[in-house]
Amino acid sequence: MTDKHQEPLIRLAKRSDLSRGKKWAIRLGAILLALVVGSLFIAVLGHNPIAVYRDLLSGAVGGPSATRATVRVAIPLLGAALAIAPAFKMKFWNIGAEGQIMVGAIAATYFALFWYDKLPKPVLLLVMALVSLIAGGIWGFLPAFCKAKWGTNETLFTLMLNYIALGIEAYLQNGPWKDPKGTGFPIIAMFDQNARLPKVGGIHIGWIVVLALTVGMFLYLRYSKHGYEITVVGESQRTARYAGMNVSKIIMRTMVLSGAIAGLMGFLVVSGADYTLNTGTSGGVGFTAIIVAWLAHLNPFAMVLIAGLLSILSKGSNTIQTNFKIPASAADVLSAIILFFMLGCEFFINYRLIFRTSKRNPAPAAHVPDEQNDPKKEDRDLG
Repeated sequence: MTDKHQEPLIRLAKRSDLSRGKKWAIRLGAILLALVVGSLFIAVLGHNPIAVYRDLLSGAVGGPSATRATVRVAIPLLGAALAIAPAFKMKFWNIGAEGQIMVGAIAATYFALFWYDKLPKPVLLLVMALVSLIAGGIWGFLPAFCKAKWGTNETLFTLMLNYIALGIEAYLQNGPWKDPKGTGFPIIAMFDQNARLPKVGGIHIGWIVVLALTVGMFLYLRYSKHGYEITVVGESQRTARYAGMNVSKIIMRTMVLSGAIAGLMGFLVVSGADYTLNTGTSGGVGFTAIIVAWLAHLNPFAMVLIAGLLSILSKGSNTIQTNFKIPASAADVLSAIILFFMLGCEFFINYRLIFRTSKRNPAPAAHVPDEQNDPKKEDRDLG
């Protein structure tokens, strides 16, 4: 008779005793395997994999100019990852960094367009930074308030707010803020020099800002009272309430912080890199930041490394498109292959696969006492 409750062919088991050395060995193996698979893809396209990888690296970090361009890509990516870290730590799935970046950029752009000649440059930049923080904080507060008040789904709420922010930008670009000097296309005018961030080391000072935020976020999550409360709420809201914590207040406070940091990234992009506002200001950074935060296990210092690696892939893929006439879609596939293996290795670090054995262990035979050594046998015989 077949066993109705047969063991599944493959099942997952949580790893708990994997050493740090083995974890890094898995990561290194995943990177090497990604390069091998990527090489096969490049060869199918008819190119030399070694030459393509060489140009990918040189296009990203092959010189001062390329390195500065890569750092400019990494700044908002790292900042957005830091922004969503406290929300994710709290198990509040903030998928709205895109929208929070955009509304922060919109708020900063208003002052860049209409106040550039009314305020001194340092004051103007401080005001732009402040309003971007406020706008992003409000955009983060809305889903948090609804979650705390009515238990709404934060994933859908924050995702929908992304499109609302994008719609606001499109309206402004095609209407009130449209540059009358544009050459037939609806664009927003470039910022005056007064509204542009100063540079340090050939890169706008946003890189200093995000590095300071990295240290600050690490200390905030690891050593502050608020960070402790975020951790407790993330582990169990019931436990947090039992300990006397105001869970609703913690959720709203944390999401205001998360949205404010993302909004600040919008200011850094429009004032430090693009010098204008457009529909591509957020550029998918808010979604990519989720990958950065997840791969880094919400460790701010690890986010610096992950954001740097993804920025190298992004900037280097543009170079190989030009040098080898590789279509943008093919370059994206190559980047996706590498990213896929990076994500996949984290699965095998946290879980292991257990396969069902073909032969099942036979059930142990029932114990039959040996009559010769059975003391009760003598009693039966004497009886």
